[in-house]
Amino acid sequence: METTKKKIEVPVLADLFANGEKPEYLFWVGSAGAFDGRYKSVTRAFAKILTHLGISYAVLGTEESSSGDVARRAGNEMLFQMQALMNIELLEGYEVKKIITCDPHVYNSLKNEYPDLGGNYEVVHHTQFLKKLVDEGKLVLDTSFFNGKKVTYHDPCYLGRANGEYNAPRKLVNAVISDVTEMKRNKSFALCCGAGGGQMFKEAEKGEKEVFIERTEEALETGANIIATACPYCMVMMTDGLKYKNKEEEIKNYDIAELVALSLNL
Repeated sequence: METTKKKIEVPVLADLFANGEKPEYLFWVGSAGAFDGRYKSVTRAFAKILTHLGISYAVLGTEESSSGDVARRAGNEMLFQMQALMNIELLEGYEVKKIITCDPHVYNSLKNEYPDLGGNYEVVHHTQFLKKLVDEGKLVLDTSFFNGKKVTYHDPCYLGRANGEYNAPRKLVNAVISDVTEMKRNKSFALCCGAGGGQMFKEAEKGEKEVFIERTEEALETGANIIATACPYCMVMMTDGLKYKNKEEEIKNYDIAELVALSLNL
């Protein structure tokens, strides 16, 4: 199962603003969504959903920079503040009020940390945004595309424990796949994928087993055909875990945006 390659035109905020238009939402793509080969397909899937639903949105394109999350987690507070203040100045220039992102790390920074520096926005994670549309009847999903498939969902730390969002992603998963099973550690007790807090960019510390391998083993224990994630870091680690276990052919790792796009045949 692969997402289709239907092309869409993604609106760029600078172009709209030059024409006197102001979209309702800024879609903050994030570094992974822009540069990581695997996660770019998640960006495409979510953009297709937004376009399909007629949502008023735009991206920053080449004007988008890092949110600064990794710099702060790695201990470089000055770099974080420099990046954040630069971003806030840019967003103020475009009069941005509402932001959607697929990256829980970006979501956490913009929502909880930017206000300290004067950046106040209504920030939503893509699973929250899509769940609201399902609740309002504007997004109708069915489970026919995934007949015979079993899924387990991995909680991203920065969406779950950091921001208390456990319901939205699960509601979406249940809306597209009827056979859902939880890992033994889930929700507030979920095990980290091993990449957050800047760990993605440093060597593993001494220990008996890497975190991503243990979390992948927990996912495999469920017997699921699909591991659903909602974070680019988690996707990298779970995908690497499946490769490590030689399971990448039989078990797939999809972001929830991809599950939704596939169920809509986008």
